[in-house]
Amino acid sequence: MDWSDEGIFLSGKPLGEANLIAEVLTLEHGRHLGLVRGGQSRRIRPTLQPGNLVRVTWRARLAEHLGGYTVELMEAHGARALDDPRALAAIGTIAELVKLLPERDPHPELYATTLHVLRSFAEPDIWPALMVYWEFQLLQELGFGLELTSCAATGATEDLVYVSPKSARAVSREAGAPYADKMLSLPQFLIDSSAPLAPSDIAAGFALTGYFLERDVLAPHGLKFPDARGRLLDLLQREPHAA
Repeated sequence: MDWSDEGIFLSGKPLGEANLIAEVLTLEHGRHLGLVRGGQSRRIRPTLQPGNLVRVTWRARLAEHLGGYTVELMEAHGARALDDPRALAAIGTIAELVKLLPERDPHPELYATTLHVLRSFAEPDIWPALMVYWEFQLLQELGFGLELTSCAATGATEDLVYVSPKSARAVSREAGAPYADKMLSLPQFLIDSSAPLAPSDIAAGFALTGYFLERDVLAPHGLKFPDARGRLLDLLQREPHAA
């Protein structure tokens, strides 16, 4: 059996001296592994860089087999990020956190957001917010989405500025005021794409998604955030507007 699809190269594991087991986030077939023969060669290595958009054809005798990939480069995002430590850390974060998804389970909306992040690296004032939204969407895909459309206490839909760490629901300024020190901040760009964006919003966004990823996804399985995410947050704090 075989299929062809577009995908984002995530990582590769050497197999022998020449071959590589490639992990690709594909549009229609989810996170999928395949053997690339000669994948460690100088000819193919530039194509197999994390973050690159590729066209893959997968072939195997049976669906449950590892199978083999043939790979064609479509967009070289990995190479474009080489001079930007923030972008490299973002790619590393995506490549690790996406492994929380089951193999071969398609998530087309998250795939589209991932590609949007990669294509936005030339806009350093924009893509960090997209990266926060990527983590927000990952929580949804994993079944732990946040409810940000109305206040958990009053049902109000205006002036939502907090998220309850218990219920993962939005809370209005008035309802949350007595408990403000226990609430998580809700950056407005997550509920209004036209809202002005400040570096503090990015930090608040990562704190919000990070809290629920750790509590609901990572900690129950004895997992920790990838080192790349820590580097990304540190770089964004030190160089929020790096080009």
